[in-house]
Amino acid sequence: MSRHLKKIEKLPIYQKAQELLDLSEIIADALKDGEMKESLANQMVGNAMLVQAKIAGAEGGGLYSLRMQNAVLIKIAVQEMFNAISFASMVEINEEDYVQLMRDKVEEFREEFVEWIRGFDKEYDIPDNWGIRFDVSTPEQEKLEELMFDDERFLDDFDDDAAFDDDEEEDDDDLEEDDTSPLS
Repeated sequence: MSRHLKKIEKLPIYQKAQELLDLSEIIADALKDGEMKESLANQMVGNAMLVQAKIAGAEGGGLYSLRMQNAVLIKIAVQEMFNAISFASMVEINEEDYVQLMRDKVEEFREEFVEWIRGFDKEYDIPDNWGIRFDVSTPEQEKLEELMFDDERFLDDFDDDAAFDDDEEEDDDDLEEDDTSPLS
């Protein structure tokens, strides 16, 4: 094994990708036999393998645009892998429900992924005549990240709605006591 490949395999992003691959293989093996098993298993494992290949590709080339191109392909592969696992659960061809387990692994990978791409050197680039530039730490991007879905804040909003629902129930009780209602 080359020294460069050993270096890539030590990267935290690559190690998280290996965890995705290992879990994908376990899930693929656990699928029930049927006409969709082979297709879904290939989609899961193939995309997990593609993630590792694209990490190596991004690390092998230094140009910012090429590294970001690989990063986009990694994101798509992870989404397609997760979609296959979700679909297998929907059509009930897996022995166990692996969706939450994979969701957790994908989230761990995503966090490492964001850290990894922020380390790309934007200055080491040349125009590619396609007009695509991937800036990940611009003020605009930081503002978008602030607006990203926050599940804790989202769930807190439900608590506020519960208080509103209690007020509505009191209003409903008041209506029931009023015999002059046109519905009586």
